[in-house]
Amino acid sequence: MDIIVSKTVWIINQYASTPATGIGGRHFYLARELVKQGYIVYVVVSSANHLLRKPVSFETPFKMEVVDGINFVWVKMPAYTEAHSTQRALNWFLFPWRLLKLPQVISDNPSAVLCSSPSPIAFLGAQRLARRFNARLIFEVRDIWPLTLTEIGGHLPNHPFIRFMQWVEDKAYRDADRVVSNLKNAVEHMVGRGMAQEKFSWVPNGFSQDEVNLKAPLNHKAANQLPVGKFLIGYTGTLGVANALDTLILAAEQLQDVPEIAFVLVGGGKEKSALQQLAAEKGLSNVVFIDPIPKVEIQAMLARFNACFIGWMNDPLYRFGIGANKIPEYLYSGKPIIHSFSGSCDPIVNVQAGLQVPAEDVTALVDAIRKLYKLPAEARAQMGANGRQAAVSQYEYSQLAERLAGILFD
Repeated sequence: MDIIVSKTVWIINQYASTPATGIGGRHFYLARELVKQGYIVYVVVSSANHLLRKPVSFETPFKMEVVDGINFVWVKMPAYTEAHSTQRALNWFLFPWRLLKLPQVISDNPSAVLCSSPSPIAFLGAQRLARRFNARLIFEVRDIWPLTLTEIGGHLPNHPFIRFMQWVEDKAYRDADRVVSNLKNAVEHMVGRGMAQEKFSWVPNGFSQDEVNLKAPLNHKAANQLPVGKFLIGYTGTLGVANALDTLILAAEQLQDVPEIAFVLVGGGKEKSALQQLAAEKGLSNVVFIDPIPKVEIQAMLARFNACFIGWMNDPLYRFGIGANKIPEYLYSGKPIIHSFSGSCDPIVNVQAGLQVPAEDVTALVDAIRKLYKLPAEARAQMGANGRQAAVSQYEYSQLAERLAGILFD
């Protein structure tokens, strides 16, 4: 009888989490599907990061737990709370150093090591591990650093720290066996930094069919906050700078003459208080803020909307594409989408699932909302159906995991 040996992958993402500690997200769902397909998966994460809702405390250098068949390896790291903390930056250097002791706690040698951004510095530790085990090395880019730090963060390209990070990014493109990104057009930037084009593969973020099949109801507190009898334009997710949600608030101000339309923003984030203050200063009664809800309830919330909104800053960085988790979630909801986005290759318009307007253009957004509101219900339903079909055929995590497995174990 032939003995089938399962292949093992170590996924290194300093900011990954389980659903119990954070949002779970991309690597939790991809890892879970890889496990279903017979692979052995270790997800290596930091015990301390600003994205965790629930801290992970332990005294030993590492803690291992199994969640849905995935081996999560928590690396003990100094705690911090703010995204702009100095300790966060120090952890970028400490994390790859501590990775080198992983062979002492993981008994399954990897056939592949995948190292994910945003910070590229972890690649240095991942590369040493891959060389030690003669494993394939995959570099994944979910946020192009240091470009994001210079184009959006305002940091100077010649700063020594930025130059070091740029050296690591270029090295990763040269040395990795394959490069993966959820940003479809990122290949243009990567080739410009010295990567061989044939190394690149696009693996977008997706949605979990298992999760949506749970049909988890919306909690009563959130449900009771929703306006009744209104045409709801809704947003779910982080209320951050990059989402340019002030544009939506200003559009709501101009649409007060249509009392049937209301706006719902679901989530938390650094900009929430500023957005609430802006709405209060404008005296807006057509805008409702709702606290974050469990991820399994997202589809139940989206079902209450008449249309979904996604916004971005008007920044050239988005020329490389967008990879927001909410895109496949919105598409699957079957609701039309208004996309405030100035980049090309719009994943919403490409599948005729909604309307695109220029980023941070309040007048264009107001016009689009009026247009969508006046459309026959059948036309809006067709947009939603187009989105649902695209989600099922292109963005389901089991399909994406098969694609990723082909890259990991080619």
